[in-house]
Amino acid sequence: MNTTPSASTPPFVPESGMLTQDQLKTLVGQAALQYVVRGELVGVGTGSTVNKFIDALATIKDEIKGAVSSSVASTERLLALGIPVFDSNEVERLSVYIDGADEIDGHGNMVKGGGAALTREKIVAAQSDKFVCIADESKLVEVLGQFPLPVEVIPMATARVVRQFAAMGGHALVRQKNGQPLLTDNGQHILDVTGLQIRDPLAFEAQVSQWPGVVTVGVFAFQRAQVCLLGTAQGVKTLTF
Repeated sequence: MNTTPSASTPPFVPESGMLTQDQLKTLVGQAALQYVVRGELVGVGTGSTVNKFIDALATIKDEIKGAVSSSVASTERLLALGIPVFDSNEVERLSVYIDGADEIDGHGNMVKGGGAALTREKIVAAQSDKFVCIADESKLVEVLGQFPLPVEVIPMATARVVRQFAAMGGHALVRQKNGQPLLTDNGQHILDVTGLQIRDPLAFEAQVSQWPGVVTVGVFAFQRAQVCLLGTAQGVKTLTF
């Protein structure tokens, strides 16, 4: 696969004037509809940018079979808009998975998990023939690691995994919600790790995934994006990897 991104600008060009981040998310959410295969199921990710895609998907809901969702939150939004949701175990393959990213580099490697759905996102991505990332241009980085790296862990392993990241030069904190450790849809904890520069995402993902107690590390290199729709001031730029 060609790892040098190519860029083109499809006909999703905003009117003159500065766009807010929310408007950029709306643009890429709408642009992603071109990758949805009519008559089939679509894999749907999680997060604020994906919510814009779900809203756009509702405009063609009669043209698709339904969706496989990566989180309870996305499932609820899909159902509320009248889009059927299928369990991943009922589906052998998906033609496309559309999701956001906290960071994406020039090779399609991503950091994901800001919405705490990284494990289910990785499962649905693995079922899909193509991963289309939708993001605004602030998410494009040269080296992964600027955004805190989410890692889903089994609670009894938390302290030991924190020490393993410390030995790498990273600083890991348990994500909190209402003064308590946040629980994922899988009932586990999230560590957010800062202080890392992930220069070899594939090797890093393989290494951390082997640590006992780690459910999923938020580096998506094995399931990297093949396409990124990037919201910019000039419109939606398409990067292919």
